[in-house]
Formats: sequence, C-alpha cells, structure tokens
Amino acid sequence: MRARARAWRIPIANANTAPIPGICVMGERSARDSMLRSEPSAGAAPIKPPIARIAPEALESLLGALEVSFVALSECLVSAGYRLELGGWDAPGIHYNLVGEGRAIIGDLPPIELRPHTLIVVRPNSPFCIEAAGDRGYADLRTVEGRGQAQAGAAVRRFVAVNGPPDLALVCGYFRASYGACADIFENLSVPIVEQFRTEDQVDAKLQAALNELLAQEIGSGAMSAALLKQVIVMLLRRSLLSINAWVERFAILSDPRIARAFAAMVARPGDSHTVQKLAGVACLSRSAFVGRFTQIVGKPPMRALRDLRLRQALHELRVGASSIEQVARAAGYASRSSFIKAFRAAYGIEPSGVRRGQSVDS
Repeated sequence: MRARARAWRIPIANANTAPIPGICVMGERSARDSMLRSEPSAGAAPIKPPIARIAPEALESLLGALEVSFVALSECLVSAGYRLELGGWDAPGIHYNLVGEGRAIIGDLPPIELRPHTLIVVRPNSPFCIEAAGDRGYADLRTVEGRGQAQAGAAVRRFVAVNGPPDLALVCGYFRASYGACADIFENLSVPIVEQFRTEDQVDAKLQAALNELLAQEIGSGAMSAALLKQVIVMLLRRSLLSINAWVERFAILSDPRIARAFAAMVARPGDSHTVQKLAGVACLSRSAFVGRFTQIVGKPPMRALRDLRLRQALHELRVGASSIEQVARAAGYASRSSFIKAFRAAYGIEPSGVRRGQSVDS
C-alpha cells in the first residue's frame, strides 16, 4: 500500500541510490564506514581512502562564517497520478522528501528517485518537477503549475497537485549561502546534489521546525529558520570529508584545497594584514599562480575578495556592536576612518553611521 504524506517519519529500509548520469549522488555510507569493513579478499583491489580534500580546520572556518538566509520556504504536496511543476527560482534550491515515493525531474536531466529523506540541492533557475506515479506509472500524469499558487505575503507557501490525501510531501526551500558579497557556494553548482539521509539524522525535524518558525511569525523567526537550514547545509558538507564521492569538488570555493585554505584564512581573520604574497604562501603557490587560481575559483581577485570580507565584518559589527566607527574600521583592516567610510559607502550605499540608525543597505 502506498504511504500517504500525512504519515510523516515512517521508517523505511535504506538502500543506496544508483548513480544517475549528470547528477552527484551520495549514499548513506561514508568512506570511513567502508574502510572499517572487513579486509579485501585475496586478489581484490584495495579500498582507497578519499581523495585529497580541504583540511578539516579550513572547512571549519568556512562553515563557521557561512551566512545562510531564506528566500522562500514552501510545502509541496502531490497525489498519485499528478505532476507538480515549480519552475525555477533566482536562488539555489533545497528539496527534502518527507514521506512517500516518486521522482523529481530537474530540467532535462534524468529523473531522480524520491524516497523518504531524499535531499536534493539545485543551482539557481533550475526548473523542478515532482511526480507521483499513478495507475499507469508515470504515463498520462495530470500536470499542475505550482508557481501560480503562490500566496502574496505568505511566510510559507503551499504548492499542491492533489486529489485526496497526498502521496508525496516535500519541504522546498530557496536560500542564499554565502560570505557576504564575496562568494555564494551554491551559485555555480554544476550539477544537482542528491543525498539520501536517514531517519536518525533528523533533517526532517530541522526543516519542519524551520517551517513552524516562519508560520509563527514571532520575533527572530527568520533568523531561527536560517539557523536551522544552516545546520542541514553543514551536515551535507561535513560528509564530504569522508565520502569517496567527489561531489564536494562541484563547489567552486572548495574545489581547490590550496585556494580554499587561503580563503579560509581570509574568512577567519579578515582584519589581519593580509597581502597577496602572504596568502600565496598559505596556499603554497607562487604569487602569479595563486592570483590566477584564486580569481578563477572565487570570481574576483584576492584583494577585492578581502575587501568584501572586511566590509561584511564591519557591517555586522555596526549592526550588533557598540564599537566606534574608528574601532570598526581598524578591526576591518582599514588604516583610516575616511578610507573605510569611502569603501563602505561604495559597497552599501549609505554611511556607516546610517547602519547605527537602522537604515537598510543596498546588499
């Protein structure tokens, strides 16, 4: 009997999802789990450790400084025999299947199997379609356009393609995960990420809590929802350190361990006296090689990225701290108050003193 969407958190047997061409798929076992299994039999190829990745301490710095904010959050409900089309959003998407079985289709890529606790992350402007098989499988499904159902001003949207109780229930969020104006780690994701979580991972509990926070509309609900989503993203990225799969290299900022190490040093201490030569030394590269690789991966030269990180730190301190503008400028690595004010005005469109008065910024 097909599981209905109202029966959330139904435990199911876990099975690895077969790889789909053009899609990065992680199973539930990490490389460490694989290496702890019995020794390979005689003649069998030895189990290889994960390929070289960004060091844990560098990833710790990057994850700690990552800013996550919601663009939109929604519930998606689909009955057997229906197809729900969501279109694309100008932000990365995270889609988590709470209950039921079906499939997701992203653009022209092959269908992705949906089971309870399947999580999919897609790049911005990726058309997303959810299908629940009917009596004739996936033939002759009734299509419903979800984007036309958006409720103006609603904290949580609901998109439905149902005729009776739904067979599939997903939480679909659109979000930003970035280092201020410096780098959005999901912006240029080359292919979707598909990850099969387990019931005990409690990803569904975190995403449902985020929904409840937004529905409650209490003070700080947006910040709480963003914090819950960040927990899910951290869980996703944490697995990259042990997985034998190379999906984490799809993130530009993490694709080169040397550049990631230098960028992590900038993120952790933007106000330090960084120079291109010092950062090249952190990356163990020549100055020219470092600048070329950094610019290609991050999308801007090292000193411009550092400026963005410093201004982001200054914006945060102006919003929450009691330091003077001079102190904020020095902490952000600026030698003078005037040079800081000029750079801040160019980046955000207002004076630093305006932030203290509660004015909004351009970015």
